[in-house]
Amino acid sequence: MSNHLKDQTSPYLLQHAENPVDWYPWEEEALAKAKSENKPVLLSIGYSACHWCHVMAHESFEDMETAMLMNKLFVNIKVDREERPDLDKIYQTAHQILTQRPGGWPLTLFLRPDDRIPFFAGTYFPRETRGRIVGFKDLMQHVYNWYLQNPADLARRNDQLGLILGRIAESIPGSAIAALNLTEKATKALKDTFDSKLGGFGSAPKFPHPGDIERLLRNGAGRYGDQDSLDMALFTLEKMALGGINDQLGGGFCRYSVDDRWEIPHFEKMLYDNGPLLALYAQAFTIDQAPLFLHTCIEIANWLMREMQSDEGGYYSSLDADSEGEEGKFYTWTREQVYHHLTPQQFDIFCMRYDLDRPANFEGKWHLHVYQSIEAIAKKSDQTIDTVRQQLQDARLKLFSIRERRSRPGCDEKILTSWNALAIRGMMVAARHCDKPEWAVSAQRALNFIHCKLWQGNRLLATYKDGRAHLNAYLDDYAYLIDALLESLQYQWNNRHLEFACQLADVLLRQFEDRDHGGFYFTSHDHEPLIQRPKPYTDDALPAGNAIAACSLQRLGYLLANTDYLEAAGRCLQAAGAVMQEHSRGCIAMLLALEGHYHPMTTVILRGREETLGQWQKILNRKYRPDCMVFGIPTNTVDLPDNIAVKAAKNSFIAYLCEGTSCRPGYYSIDDLMAALLE
Repeated sequence: MSNHLKDQTSPYLLQHAENPVDWYPWEEEALAKAKSENKPVLLSIGYSACHWCHVMAHESFEDMETAMLMNKLFVNIKVDREERPDLDKIYQTAHQILTQRPGGWPLTLFLRPDDRIPFFAGTYFPRETRGRIVGFKDLMQHVYNWYLQNPADLARRNDQLGLILGRIAESIPGSAIAALNLTEKATKALKDTFDSKLGGFGSAPKFPHPGDIERLLRNGAGRYGDQDSLDMALFTLEKMALGGINDQLGGGFCRYSVDDRWEIPHFEKMLYDNGPLLALYAQAFTIDQAPLFLHTCIEIANWLMREMQSDEGGYYSSLDADSEGEEGKFYTWTREQVYHHLTPQQFDIFCMRYDLDRPANFEGKWHLHVYQSIEAIAKKSDQTIDTVRQQLQDARLKLFSIRERRSRPGCDEKILTSWNALAIRGMMVAARHCDKPEWAVSAQRALNFIHCKLWQGNRLLATYKDGRAHLNAYLDDYAYLIDALLESLQYQWNNRHLEFACQLADVLLRQFEDRDHGGFYFTSHDHEPLIQRPKPYTDDALPAGNAIAACSLQRLGYLLANTDYLEAAGRCLQAAGAVMQEHSRGCIAMLLALEGHYHPMTTVILRGREETLGQWQKILNRKYRPDCMVFGIPTNTVDLPDNIAVKAAKNSFIAYLCEGTSCRPGYYSIDDLMAALLE
């Protein structure tokens, strides 16, 4: 018998539609029911690729006895954190306040029905009590009894939590724009936690944290010339690419590594990681020219196009960690399986590369992680490097083909605007730097899909599945998509994309800006009222929406000479000043926007015939220039904004260079332009 989730679009919610639990989605009907019946709300937040969400579902939500207790004592609401990041941000914050430790998924909260403020929070609970670990059934009874017996204490505690949540969301009026020395402070914090032996920062579990690596790349290859930062970034990218967190056969990165060596991942693959990582590896390739970095780009992009792109064009959200009820089963091998499918020579080389002679590294099987370099294998086996590389490639293709016949991990096929924007940006950046036009074609399909399906009534929607787009879009959706459009324009000029970027920016200012104190709320002014209205300046798994909004408005403002956009970015930085001062390590993306304020973006406009444009753009794309935008606009392009249209060249080719709002005379030689960019 289905519950109230049966008509939802979220694959995560649909996974629970046949539970004996009387689940509701987050909707007014459920909230009103809890209030009228004076029942606490049991709020469970997770996502479809989450391993421990599956475990709790199998143990508790599919168990009739547990479900009966849930239905008797509570109104039960299930939320997909990917569709409702607004709710997830609020209740993760509440969890941290209540428990004094970070949350995660599944997130389990009990809310008072009249104010929707939680009075108890946790994450995963086993069904039965195990020693000191309270079981979910016992917990529910204790929570319900406490709710009934302590109404005055409950009201007092909830009032306090409500005040704390309100203070967290408040802006600090008149905060000064932070100083650039905060970049040095944040960089020092990264260096202090850098793992010099294995790459990355801190100890297990290790996450890729693309923003941290981008910070170090900019320090090293950008304006600061910090070789230590550059070495740390490139070393970390190398170690991750060779590790098990990177799918050595099929491409694409898993969400994190459970060990310090990047060897064994938590096997779920998320779209939001792989877009930024693709851009980073492409940028690293322009700096270092390492074949490993190009190979990693190719593997990520191929995985995105092969497994994550829908027939309609948008990119799917994630792949599950589990298949056939076991975590990682799709990705792991026995030694006998590998031996059976390879030639003796391929097997010997493959064993050396991935060290299958060592003890199995994951539940009696091997998950592939590079142990020896191709050069070392060539020396040991007395073969040429090219021979070893070809044997490995042939072996990988054979095993990949075999793996494709296995039962696949589940794919969450909802298409999220914000995550698609991250993937589009990554594909466009990589297409430009790696000269791979097919990647740009894929990104263009996704961009067209969003424009056609998720831009309705001059407003964005957040999610799409099975022909249905819905939910008001969030700050991240608008900010990330403007950023992606600017990268698309740098790959190939399109007036329609520029117009779309401006429309998004105008909605961003009209619907999300804090008009009194600056900065942008996570939800729009006409969004459903919730117990808190976050205004995020610090990064989490994704870069802070305010940071990307400020960066994108700066870049769009300089391109169009639009002071409204530049001033809004400045107000955002002023509003974030105190947070950056206090939490510089957590504001890596905001610090990039801060740099853009003190060191305005360089904008290069190329005008001429398309064949010449392509030649100049290829030359410019070989260099890592994080503070420079390059737009190639064919001479015959019409209906351009005035400040760009006046640059149309009567000559066969001309380049214009502007630093912030100051523009130089035109350049007619690529050598002269390159020299000017080096000044």
